[in-house]
Parts: sequence; C-alpha cells; structure tokens
Amino acid sequence: MKKISFLLIVLLLSATTFAQKKTTTTPKTPFVWEAANVYFIVTDRFNNGDKTNDENYHRNKPTGKLRGFEGGDIRGIIQKLDEGYFTNLGINVIWMTPVVEQIHSGVDEGTGYTYGFHGYWTRDWTALDPSYGTKKDLAELVQKAHAKGIRIMLDAVINHTGPVTAEDSVYPSDWVRTSPKCVYNSYDTYINCTLVENLPDVKTESNENVELPLFLANKWKKEGRYDKEMASLDAFFKKTGYPRAPKYYIMKWLADYITEFGIDGYRVDTAKHTTEDVWADFKKVCDRTFAEFKKNNPKKVLDANPFFTVGEVYGYNIGNKKLYDFGDKKVNYYDNGFTGLINFDFRNEAKMNYEELFSKYNNILQNDLKGNTVMNYVSSHDDGYPFDKKREKTFESGTKLLLAPGISQVYYGDESARPLDIEGTQGDATLRSFMNWEDITNNATTKEVMAHWQKLGKFRKKHAAVGAGLHTQISAAPYVFSRTFTKGKYSDKVVVGLDLDKGEKSVTVGTIFANGTKVRDLYSGKTAMVVKGMVSLDTDYGIVLLEKL
Repeated sequence: MKKISFLLIVLLLSATTFAQKKTTTTPKTPFVWEAANVYFIVTDRFNNGDKTNDENYHRNKPTGKLRGFEGGDIRGIIQKLDEGYFTNLGINVIWMTPVVEQIHSGVDEGTGYTYGFHGYWTRDWTALDPSYGTKKDLAELVQKAHAKGIRIMLDAVINHTGPVTAEDSVYPSDWVRTSPKCVYNSYDTYINCTLVENLPDVKTESNENVELPLFLANKWKKEGRYDKEMASLDAFFKKTGYPRAPKYYIMKWLADYITEFGIDGYRVDTAKHTTEDVWADFKKVCDRTFAEFKKNNPKKVLDANPFFTVGEVYGYNIGNKKLYDFGDKKVNYYDNGFTGLINFDFRNEAKMNYEELFSKYNNILQNDLKGNTVMNYVSSHDDGYPFDKKREKTFESGTKLLLAPGISQVYYGDESARPLDIEGTQGDATLRSFMNWEDITNNATTKEVMAHWQKLGKFRKKHAAVGAGLHTQISAAPYVFSRTFTKGKYSDKVVVGLDLDKGEKSVTVGTIFANGTKVRDLYSGKTAMVVKGMVSLDTDYGIVLLEKL
C-alpha cells in the first residue's frame, strides 16, 4: 500500500509539473492578416510548369511585345511551392491575377494586339482558363499551400467583362452597358460608364432579375454541365433571397471558389467603379460561404480568421484614412466590405527616411485604421511609377517594404530585381516581363538581393509584431526601434537596428528585453546576451533583427 501511495504521489507531481510546463509554452505564432507578407503573381508570367497548355483557342496571332500568353500557369506556381521558394521568402499569402476563363480572341488597344494573358478580361467566371491550368491544379495548389501555412488569395472582377471580339459576344444589354466611357470627374462618372472603350461595364447598380446569357447557357450545355450549374444557381438565389441580378450571379460564381477550393481571400479589382454597397454584399456572400466551408471541412480549417478582402480603390493612400474622396462624394470602403485597401502611395512615401515612414504608418494604423489595414507595395502590375523602376535601390526597397507597418505586397521579381523597363514595350507591358529565373540561378548580385529579401521576409513571417505591432523608436542615432504585438495569449516583441556599423556594434534594446535575456539576430544568425540594456554583436551587416531566444 505504501509503495502504491508513493507511486500515486509521484505520478500526480509529474502530471502537475507537465501541466505547468504546458501552460507556460509560448503559443504558436498566429497568422495575422494585418501583418501578412503577400506575394503577387501575374500567373502567366511566373513559371511555366505545363507546356502542354501553352496555346488555347487559337490564340496565336502576333502581339505587341509582352502582350500575349507566355506560358506561366498554376502548375508552375506549384513547382516553386514544392521547391520551398515562397517559404524561403517568408511568404504567407500568394495572390494571383484572375485564373478564370478569358476571352478567346484579342484586341488591338493601340499598343499592339493583346490577349487577356493578365486575367482581367473575363468570358466565363465559372471556368478556369486552360492556359492557366485546371481546377485539379488549383485544388492541389491550395492544399499544398495550406500545408505550408500559406494562404491563397484570388482576384475578383465584378465591374466588367472582357472586351467584345469576333469570337467573344457581348453579354446581354440587361447585363452590361457599352457606353458612355468614364470621364472620371465625379462619383457617377466613375461608375455608370465603361473604364475604357470596348470593356463592357456590368450593371452592378441593377437589382432586376435577368436570364443567364444565352451564349453561356449554350457553352455549359456543350461542356455537359448546364443542369448542374443551373441547379447550383437556383439553390444560391433561394438561399440568399437575392434577385437574379448580374452582380449576384457573379458573386455566386466567385464564392464557388471558396466552396470548392477553400481559398482564403479576394483582392477586389476596380472597387471604386461600382457603388460601395456591391462590396458590402460581396463580403456577406464570401463570409457566409467561408463559414459553410469551415463547417463542412473541419480538417481543412487553418484558424479562426474570417475571409479576407482587400480592395483596389485606385488612388487611395493611407493618408486618406477611412475616406476616399471623389470630389463630390466621400466613401468609406472599410465600412463596405473591406478589411484592407491597397495603399497606392507607399511607392512614393518610401522616399521618406525610415522613422518618418514607419511612425506615420504606425500612427494611422494604430488609431484611425485600428482593426483595418493597408497593403503596401514598391512595384505592381499596373503602376508605371514604381519606387525603383531601374532597380537601383533593391536593398532599400526590401528593407522599407518588409519592415513597414501594414501588409507587404511583394510583386513577383521585386526580390530578384526583375527588370521593369523593357525596351520595345508600351504601357503596362513593361511591368510584366517573365520571371528572371536565370538571374536567380546564375547572377551573384541577384543572389545577394534575394538573400536580403529572404531574411527580412522570414523575420516578418515569424513575428506578427513587424507588420501589426506598435512601433516605437528606441534610438535615433544609431537608428533602432521596437515592435510589440499582443493577441490573446500570444505576445511578440522584436528590436530592429538599421544603418548600423558593419563589424562590432552595440545595440540598445530599451526595456523590450530584460538584462540577462538571450537574443538572436535573425539577419546574421548570431546570438548575444542583453547586458545593461545593450546587445553587442560582431556581424558583416548593417542590419540587426533581434528576437528573444
């Protein structure tokens, strides 16, 4: 009996000790959208993983330079995912240009004959364009990305269809308008008009019941899926009570990518070219669908985060805070379906010094935009005035973008100095060259740039405090700051030093790390102890990224 009692006591003590250890374990770094590191891909221009899908619908006419399909596809993205390319960059969200079926032919926009390689010229929202791959490919991409802790964000276009061609009939007149062309001098002249010539504008203001376009019905019948698609539409409209208006058809079709694949978010194209209530409704549809997906697929649920939407309100910048001004009307898009908006002025404000830039963004995000966020970029697919068009400030670009408060959007090739000024191109085409894989493999300078972006990206991914935390300057010279973040039981603190001396250096950590704390510099990999509020390191770099060990 005494032996049994003794064993029971030992077991109870062991269990108590284990429980204490378990409760004091640092919680896993949560995924926080406000701190995300997004990698933006023009799907056709990233990596050709399947050469058998390179030509479809006889899209073989000569085009203007960089205005035709070049072979990039979902399979190519999967290949790079498998290789660990995104993990090595610290990416936790992949955003792709639209992968839905594009118009079959092309148009001459005055910049050379052009096909819809970019994905924004929709013909059928319910189908993937075979040039990008199959639904099986997309399912594999989402599954593999999620397994690596990477979210997938697709691109939603509700504002317009693709251009009309001899092979691509116009949607019916109760679906779209083909005139007038927008003149952009008032709220109304951004919305009830076409963005450019021959880009039919969806009548998103309409709540009238309309029939499915005949060409689409015939297409589905030919593909053997008409009955299934119609039954799905009937179920959606019965469930939601929405009228069978054009916008709600499209919202349903886009939400199907949540139901079928479990995608995590949408970047919304041309958001200011519809009335804002369209996006409030779209978010409701996405939220409801995402909740149903989680309920029906408990093993595929990554976390408790809601569905994420970020809007392209062209010209919005963080200084606008919550209101975008059309001149005759101000609109709050954050109150109409968006958690975040693309910040179109970061590429200008990146010219500021570090503290001026970081403190401005911190003050707005921690106050006026608390609970919301912005997505920053230094270059993009349709911004002809990037921060560093000649790629002469690639290290500075990475440092400012990846350490700035808010979401960072890495445009494919930012990390490899992919050229943005291509001779012989016109318009946006110069921004959309094929990914420079050969430089990444063979160019020593490119490898150095890549290493810089990788270190900063992994630091950002590991520490939610970098993008979502409270920014505090610790020292002006040398420049040192901290970021702190708390969410539930998770607490995160980091200290960053920039423009420091190479070699031996002492970095003040203020009150962030107590004396005796062991810390690691994630840029050099070296460790040190905090002594009298200072960390002494000897590294080959002028950057220090400190975390508690």
